[in-house]
Amino acid sequence: MTTRKYKDLIEQRTRQTLQEWSEQSGIEEKDIYRFLHNLKGTAGTVGLKYVEKLAESTILFFSESSDKSWSVEEWGEYLYPFLPVFNEDISSDILFHVNQQQVTDNNADHSKYEILMIDDDVELVAFFKESLEKQSYYVTIALSAERGLKVFYESKPDLILLDILLPDKSGIEVLHQIVGKATKEHIPIIIISSEFSKKLQMQAYSLGVMDFVKKPVDMDLFLTLIKNRFKLKTEWQKSIIVDELTGAFNRKHFNQTLKQLIADFKRTERKFSLALLDLDYFKKVNDTYGHLVGDEVLQKFAEIVQSSIRIEDTFCRFGGEEFALFLPNTDASSAKLVVERIQERFSAREFQAKNEFFQVTFSSGITEIINPDVDADKLVEEADQALYVGKYVGRNQTILYTDHLSALRLNSVLNLIIVDDDALIRRIVTTQFSTWTPSNIAKVNISSYANGLDFLNSNWYSANEKYIILLDGVMPDLDGVEVLERIRNDYPAVNILVIMLTGRTNQSDIIHALQTGADDYVIKPFHMKELLLRIERLAFRFLF
Repeated sequence: MTTRKYKDLIEQRTRQTLQEWSEQSGIEEKDIYRFLHNLKGTAGTVGLKYVEKLAESTILFFSESSDKSWSVEEWGEYLYPFLPVFNEDISSDILFHVNQQQVTDNNADHSKYEILMIDDDVELVAFFKESLEKQSYYVTIALSAERGLKVFYESKPDLILLDILLPDKSGIEVLHQIVGKATKEHIPIIIISSEFSKKLQMQAYSLGVMDFVKKPVDMDLFLTLIKNRFKLKTEWQKSIIVDELTGAFNRKHFNQTLKQLIADFKRTERKFSLALLDLDYFKKVNDTYGHLVGDEVLQKFAEIVQSSIRIEDTFCRFGGEEFALFLPNTDASSAKLVVERIQERFSAREFQAKNEFFQVTFSSGITEIINPDVDADKLVEEADQALYVGKYVGRNQTILYTDHLSALRLNSVLNLIIVDDDALIRRIVTTQFSTWTPSNIAKVNISSYANGLDFLNSNWYSANEKYIILLDGVMPDLDGVEVLERIRNDYPAVNILVIMLTGRTNQSDIIHALQTGADDYVIKPFHMKELLLRIERLAFRFLF
């Protein structure tokens, strides 16, 4: 559907609403507020900039909590001026029909970089987030040290922005906990602080901080600094091929090895197998016993693998708790025997933490090269499909890839739920995501609800499925944050991602949503491209 079509629908809905209201004796002020709130977000999203600006200025005269009744003469003075503005508004800068490849191509420079900002200055954080994401960086916010540490260990950001003064502990304490791992993972840390004493700077630099920036920040200089640091990080990555934590080769060496083995096969027809190995329920290990124990598990896993393979085999850390193993001159069946022996050794290993013992397993998917025309991405995809099946059928499994494996994905379901009282927003989002096909998910179910009560009473949750919920912050009867609270209190967070959609610029509302358990927020009006990028980024972290 084109942007022009959406604009026409908004105009039609606005005229219809005003016509219906004109036939009533009075309209409650909170209904007028909600109408303007929705109009502002929706109009801006489809490119009706004049309408958006008029709604933004008009809404200041109304309150969302007032029950005052307005007559048609009273509200008409504020709302009827919207009608001629639709004819003047010819902006068409937003096109919604954006496919996944376009998103990737348009953000190839910066969108791969994730920045973690740990700071409780909400206004500053919101400003930084907006400024950095305009440059196509992805920004995750942590308003406390505890939240920052959790995000750091779970998502492995590419750069950290850290304040010294935090509500629960000092930034220096945070540094002591993360700097060792950040250094090993080559993650730059930049302190941003209003405290700028020489002693404090010396302490931060001695711990391993790369930069110390004083508040207030010159954003033009700061953006240039960020670009410089990521350029330096890229050079680091090019020069290093070993993962410091585990001693396995890193992703760069994985790519080089795969390319070399494929080229060798084309020349000599020497087969090789590729196995992807992924630790089962590793997030639960981190959540239960702490990330230092999680690091110990990764190190012991790598040690067992490296002591179980030949000199000519290559073991790489593929990312997070996922590893890869190349076995030259080995077919898939023989590779399976090797991996299963490693599974036996590793599952028998006991770890101790918090005065209790526990064990960890891993799943594996294996493919072998057969076709000389196959490319590297195809081989990785085959091994990944086999790995997914191993996870799906019970974990602690080793599965060989076959062309029939894709049939086993038919039961994998991701649910995308839109909870928003604006019917047009629900329609737009549903239309745009109707063709979304995330990796390793056979089916995406899209549903929508006009209010939070209908959603919560709908029996929407199934324990075996995954959910991404787009939740409006302002709705009648039950506020979006109240809905969020019930979601977080009643359902396991591991299966549910929540993105708040809000037209509010009040920073206290944003901070409350994040503290309540929102994974991210998007301010209306939003670009569909931005929303798609956010959902894909977040979904990548928790889908199997």
